[in-house]
Amino acid sequence: MLTSTNSASQVLQADRRLRWQIFTAAFAVRVLYVLLAHTFRIRPSDDHFEFGWEMGRIGRALATGFGYSDPFMGHTGPTAWTPPLYTLLVGGVFKVFGVYTKLSAFVLLTVNSLLSAWTAVLCYEIGLRCFGRRCAVWSGWLWALYPAALQYAVRWIWEMSATAAVFAAIVVVMLRLSGVGDDEQPAQPWSLWAAFGLLWAALAMLNPTPMLMLPFTALYALFAGGWRMELRSRVVKAAFAGLLFVAALAPWTARNYAVFHRFIPLRDNFGAENFEGNSDWSTGFPWGRTVPLENRAILAEYSRMSEPAWTADRGAKANAWIHAHPKQFAELSVKRAWMYWAGVPKSVQEAGVLEYGRLISFQFLSLAGILGAALAVRRRVPAGWVFALAMVLLPLPYYAVTVQARFRHVLEPMICVLGVYLFQSATRGRRGDAAAPGRRAGVARQS
Repeated sequence: MLTSTNSASQVLQADRRLRWQIFTAAFAVRVLYVLLAHTFRIRPSDDHFEFGWEMGRIGRALATGFGYSDPFMGHTGPTAWTPPLYTLLVGGVFKVFGVYTKLSAFVLLTVNSLLSAWTAVLCYEIGLRCFGRRCAVWSGWLWALYPAALQYAVRWIWEMSATAAVFAAIVVVMLRLSGVGDDEQPAQPWSLWAAFGLLWAALAMLNPTPMLMLPFTALYALFAGGWRMELRSRVVKAAFAGLLFVAALAPWTARNYAVFHRFIPLRDNFGAENFEGNSDWSTGFPWGRTVPLENRAILAEYSRMSEPAWTADRGAKANAWIHAHPKQFAELSVKRAWMYWAGVPKSVQEAGVLEYGRLISFQFLSLAGILGAALAVRRRVPAGWVFALAMVLLPLPYYAVTVQARFRHVLEPMICVLGVYLFQSATRGRRGDAAAPGRRAGVARQS
């Protein structure tokens, strides 16, 4: 049995086989589901639009020689509608395995499954460093086997699984840099700061919304764990990470400027999304398609104006509506905030009686994650305030514009760990042991 003096690094070394088992089980479950449920057979309606939606369309353009363009119907010209990383993956898979083929779908869902399985291992390390080995084991296996954790990996050709994995990896690197769970002062090697900068760049090119947490994770990595004795060295390494981050984003931003003659660092679709979410017809529920494929007039307008001008025009209309209807905007935002955490309901006729179970599961996980974050802050768990801040900040853009269940997925690895911590804390409390883990000791206290 491990003793209370074991550091996180020592436990990670000892548990290498366990982590491999968690990863293997998670990956096998996901791939088996793809094969048995035939989720690689995607409906060909609307010229295969459900095969990756806008990313699938751009991937097709890339694979067929039209470049990074045409996110909807026909050849509408260059685009920056979606960030490039996952979209380039789709285009590469199409080039090798065929455009909109079942084999391409299987390859992409397998990549999703690989990333989702890696997330289980990351949940293990977050739990270990912050809450102890018992929490780590339960968190890893819960992510590996719980159906809600794998749903996007096995069904959606979109970036959710990649975004969740990369954000969880950033949290792990942040904890390593700050020495959470380790007995010794964090060494903060150059390689770890490089990983921090490059992971943030990868996340920005998958989904820019979680970048709201970039400054706070950087500050925690920079100042936590005995920083006063080596602040200059840390600042230099953090600056190096920042340079890598900027260098990784620069080619995409330069491409956008060269094509559109505008500064578009990552994507340009916010104005159009805002227009759909905040207009006379808005109800707070998710809309259909921001650019309706069947509406030739809108498609012609979009193509004629160029994408940045068209989205800017729609954004201006949305802002005017918000200023003219502040009470309605506030009501819509409250409704969207509720649905972000409680789930976006579907009719029983559409989804069947299982819809009740889905909503109960969604709400239970939200409540467990929120209470777990509050408990971590109250007990001054290492990085607890970072977890709580992520729960506050990351949903904010969706409250203001739109909401779907998949938007919570980036937080779900954290929700998984915090939920396990909450219930294990309740168990320890009944046994008279409610002490929170120390900053550098007690990593294996629960083993």
